[in-house]
Formats: sequence, structure tokens, C-alpha cells
Amino acid sequence: MPAWKDDPAVVACDHRPEQRGRSAADILRWSRRLLDPALRDAVEAMPDAARRIAAFHFGWRDERGRPASGAAGKAIRPALALLAAEAAGGTASAALPAAVAVELAHNFSLLHDDVMDGDPTRRHRPTAWTVFGTDAAILAGDALLAAAYEALAGDDSPAAAHGVRVLARSVLDLVEGQSADLAFEGRTDVTLDECLAMASRKTGALMGAACALGARHGGAGTAETDRLRAFGECFGLAFQLTDDLLGIWGDPAVTGKPVHSDLHNRKKSLPVVAALTSGTPAGGELADLYFREEPLSHGDTAKAAALIEAAGARAWAATRAGALLAEARAHLAGSAPAPAADLCTLAHFMTRHDR
Repeated sequence: MPAWKDDPAVVACDHRPEQRGRSAADILRWSRRLLDPALRDAVEAMPDAARRIAAFHFGWRDERGRPASGAAGKAIRPALALLAAEAAGGTASAALPAAVAVELAHNFSLLHDDVMDGDPTRRHRPTAWTVFGTDAAILAGDALLAAAYEALAGDDSPAAAHGVRVLARSVLDLVEGQSADLAFEGRTDVTLDECLAMASRKTGALMGAACALGARHGGAGTAETDRLRAFGECFGLAFQLTDDLLGIWGDPAVTGKPVHSDLHNRKKSLPVVAALTSGTPAGGELADLYFREEPLSHGDTAKAAALIEAAGARAWAATRAGALLAEARAHLAGSAPAPAADLCTLAHFMTRHDR
């Protein structure tokens, strides 16, 4: 039996009374108390080279392997898995293998994304590839993905075999979404429907899988699992819309990334594509600026941000995110009330523009 199953936090959280009105911060702290011992166990079981880089990436150790206390991210996907298990009538601890697996898989994608995007910082710290090198960071990401499948396959729950298939399909979708995102960078004709499909795969698929895995570990049948998966997918797309807005207008002190980061990289994010395809004068001016060969200066990216807003794309993204949240809430009908309320609280918090 894994050591984390005897952890007092796991026992206490599994027997918490029904609570309504918990804040998102409370929910994330609760999730972290459950997740962290099992997540650390999974990372500690990795081979030395991958373990060292993973521990740095998670903020647990510095580049020399000394204990550190860097931010490890909010761990939204594990929280979804744990809450989905409770929404299905089960216990959060039953879904811990799923929670660990989705967090490991998510961080596999982050390590690779940082390399592909050339991002120098994440969570206000240097990215792993800038410290350990590109090749080592890619291999560490591969190791995290393998560890994710190991976390699921090592579970003695009847949901384990199904969970491996669910996670595998979501990772395939994620990779397809990332491939499309990269391909968009070399195109000038990306449509909004293509961009929405890309975001649904790149972000929505793993969010949906987290909820589906948690639901199945919580004892849900097919119909309830599908409902909770749909909640996660809708929330995931709303989250991506908000993240794209933050990639343009977010405060670097909050996001941990430079101002106008996505514009400097000429990302075809949802607001950008919405503006480019808007048929407005501002959209046309944005295309002239965005598709020229010269690098974009800070002044250019500031102008691009203003043009995106003038084209109505900033308002469109915020409105679409709100509609997706309403759709997500509708999928929770019939779920246990307190966990469903927590899922809604978390979704609303993560789609705020000041998070």
C-alpha cells in the first residue's frame, strides 16, 4: 500500500463533513493536502536524472538539488479529479491515482511546451530547459508521462484499465492540439473554428479526462462519467479563452510571463484569430502588423493588443468563456450538491481575468 494512503491529511479529507460555500483557495488547499504526498512519491520513484529535473520543475528543489519552496502551480486538474469522485458519490482518496496521473501528464506537456515556445520562465522561476538543457528537459517530460501511466496502472481499482485508456486518448488529443497550435504559427489563414478545435484538444481534453477519471474512480457509471467529462471539457475551453486573454493583457506579476508574451511569439491564440477573422478595419490592420517578416517590438505588441480589443475580440473571448461556464454548470445536474458547488467555484475562479 502506498505511504500516502496512511497520511493523516488523506484520512481527514476523506471524512470531511459536507461543506457549502468553500472558496477556491480552500478547495485548492484541500486538494493539495491530498495530492502532494502521492505526487512526491511518484516523482521520487523516477530515475535519478528525470527525478532531479522534475523536482526542480515542481519547485521542490533548486538546480543543485537543494530543498526549495517554489510555486508548484495550482494543480487544477487533480482538484477536478478529486471533486469529480465525490460528485459521483465516492471518496476523494479513491481518485488519488487519477489525480496524480493527470498532474504528471499535464506537467509533461508543460516541460515540452516551454521548450517549443522558448519560454525562459514559468511560475516566476527559470524553466527547466534553460537550466538543464533542451534535451534533458524533453526527456524529463517523457519520464513524467510514463510515470502518469504507471500511477494509473499500479492502482488496484477496477477503474484502472479504463483509466489508462481515458488518459491515453486525452494525451493523444493534447498532442494533436499542440501540433495544430504549432502549425498555425506558419499560416495566415487560420479560421476561428480551427482554433476552437485546437484549444478543445490542447486544454479541454485533459480537463475532461481528469473529471472522467475521478468520476469512474468514484464509482460513476457511463452516463454520469460522460456528464462530468463534459463539464471538464467545457470548463477547459473557457479556461483556455481566459488564459489567452491573460497571455495578452495579464499582469506579469500574476502570470509569471512577460507582458504581451503570446503576441511576441505571434501566437494564433483565440482572441488573435477572432480579431484576424473579424472583418473589421482593426482586424485588417492587425493582419498587416502580425504577418510582416520583421520581429515585433514592444511598441508593435502594444499596438497589436489595442487592435485586438478594437476588433471586439477581447469582449468576444470573455463572453464565450461565460457561455461555456453556463454550459459546464448544466452538466452537473444530478451530481452530489457540495462537490458540484465546489466544481463550479473552481471553474469560476480559474476563468477570472485577475487570477
